[in-house]
Amino acid sequence: MSLQSAFGRDNKAKTGARIAVARRPLVAGNWKMNGLSASIAELDHMLRGFDAALSGKLDLLICPPFTLIEEFSATAKGSKLMIGGQDCHLNASGPHTGDISAEMLADSGAQAVIVGHSERRVDHGESDALVRSKAEAAFRAGLIAIVCIGEAQADRQAGRTLEVVASQLKGSIPAAAKAEWLVIAYEPIWAIGTGKSSTAEGANEVCAYIRSVVAEQFSQDVADAVRIQYGGSVKPANIKEYMSQSDIDGALVGGASLEADSFLQLLEAGK
Repeated sequence: MSLQSAFGRDNKAKTGARIAVARRPLVAGNWKMNGLSASIAELDHMLRGFDAALSGKLDLLICPPFTLIEEFSATAKGSKLMIGGQDCHLNASGPHTGDISAEMLADSGAQAVIVGHSERRVDHGESDALVRSKAEAAFRAGLIAIVCIGEAQADRQAGRTLEVVASQLKGSIPAAAKAEWLVIAYEPIWAIGTGKSSTAEGANEVCAYIRSVVAEQFSQDVADAVRIQYGGSVKPANIKEYMSQSDIDGALVGGASLEADSFLQLLEAGK
């Protein structure tokens, strides 16, 4: 699937503060360190459940562990479902034991890659500069980069949410970024896997601010076109609230994407 068709616009207008722009929502499932070969059954179930009406309203992406990307890509070939990676190295090859390059992901059939997830930033000490280099690697390999940003609980309590996300955004997005190659995922760290979630209105306020920072850093045209997802304990019961907001263009989903039934329920609720 080409980038143009995968991230094409539809006729559902998102009305922001400046202009009404149609951005086709993207719902992505991040499987994290979950999934074995038997998980192909869940993927088959998902593919059977993506009817024409649903796939016509949303762009869909599953990011399994590296071990499943090639098999998942082959299974999903010809469908509306895209497959992506969860991380990549900044270099195309070299002496980097245990790492995976963006080119390797693309060679395995991936079409996108998540970079800068808070679990990578915290567990592996990844800096904004490293995340930016990984996003550049994704662009180099022809992959869409989903760049994650988000504040910790302490930042939120101190009233530093906007300051933190602006700093991460400016440090993590490559200067050559274009809207068709870039997705920004706002994932407040305090909401990831905790059962807590930002209110839809609060999340939208941050996403609108992120869009304004993109306008300052790049251009208003890029800001109007780039997709901004919300992530953090997204589930079937709350996705509709997020998807109805003016500056939220989809969701980055964790646990609710691991089983076909829950993911299909979430997609149906959010369309």
